[in-house]
Amino acid sequence: MSGSGMGGSGMGGSGMGGTGDGDGDGLGFLDGGEPLTGDEPRRSRKDADPADATRQSRTWSPYDEGSRSRGPIWFAIGGVLVLGLLGGGLAVMWNAGGSETVASRPTRTSAPLPTVPRGEFGFAEARTTDPDPITVKEIFGSKKKITYDGRSYEMTITSKDKKCTDGALGDKLQKALKSAKCTQLVRASFRDKPGKVIGTIGVANLKSSATARKVAKSGDTKNYVKPLAGKDTVTKYLGSGSGGAKIWTHGHYAIMVWFQNKDGSKPDSKASKLLTQAIKDLTKATVFKALDHRSLTGNPA
Repeated sequence: MSGSGMGGSGMGGSGMGGTGDGDGDGLGFLDGGEPLTGDEPRRSRKDADPADATRQSRTWSPYDEGSRSRGPIWFAIGGVLVLGLLGGGLAVMWNAGGSETVASRPTRTSAPLPTVPRGEFGFAEARTTDPDPITVKEIFGSKKKITYDGRSYEMTITSKDKKCTDGALGDKLQKALKSAKCTQLVRASFRDKPGKVIGTIGVANLKSSATARKVAKSGDTKNYVKPLAGKDTVTKYLGSGSGGAKIWTHGHYAIMVWFQNKDGSKPDSKASKLLTQAIKDLTKATVFKALDHRSLTGNPA
C-alpha cells in the first residue's frame, strides 16, 4: 500500500513531528480532510463499498495547519501527583497512631519506594531505566471490548512485528527507527461500535527520549505507521482511501496512529471530531495507561 501520513508528538500534539509536551493543533487528515485540533475531544465512517478497498491511501500535509503544538506534560505532572499522594499516605499512616500504639506492635520493614529518575517521563525516559520489553497484552490489554467515558470500541487484530520497519511506511521513518535502536513495534487495530471509525495504533520501543523525538520528527506525508488491516468486515478496509496519521512520544517510546473513515472517504468537520475522540479514548484507555505505569515504577503494568 502506498500513501502518506502525518507525524506529531504529545497527545494534544502538533502536525508532523515534535516532542511530547503542550497543547495545540492535532491530527491532520489525508487527502484534504478537515484538520483535527488539540482542542477537539487526548493520553474523537457509512458502510464501505468493497471497491474502496482498492483505492490508494492519500494524505494531506499537516504543515498547512497553523501553529504547531507540543505533546502532553500531564503524564509527568500525574506522576508527581501520584508520588505526592503516596508520600502523603505514608505520613498519615506513620503519624495516625499514638506512641503507645506504635510501641506495642512488632517492628515491620517494607521495601522503600523507588526513586523516580529526573525527567519528564521518569523511568520511561530511557531504556536503561525501563529495560523490560513491552508486550501486546501490556500495551493494549487483553479485552477486545473497550469502553471509555461511555463510548465503546473493539480491538479486532494485534501484531508484534519481528522488525520495527515491518510496521512502518516510508524510508525516512524506517531509517529513524533503525537509528533509534528500535527493538520492538507492537500494533493493534480498532473500530468504534457503529463501525464508522477504524484505525491502527503502534508503539515502538526505542533507546531514549532523544531518539524517540527524532522518530517523531521523521513523520510526514510519506512516513507513518503501517495500517494493520483486520479480517473482520470493518477493519479490513484499513489503509484504503483517505486517513490521518500522527506520531507522539512518551519517553523512549514513539506512539504512532492512523485513523480513517471505514469507507475511506475524506472526513468532514463532524467526522474529524469523531476520529479525534476515538484516538484520544483508545490511547488513554490502553497505551498511555500502560506507559504511565512504567514512568512511575520502571516496571510493566
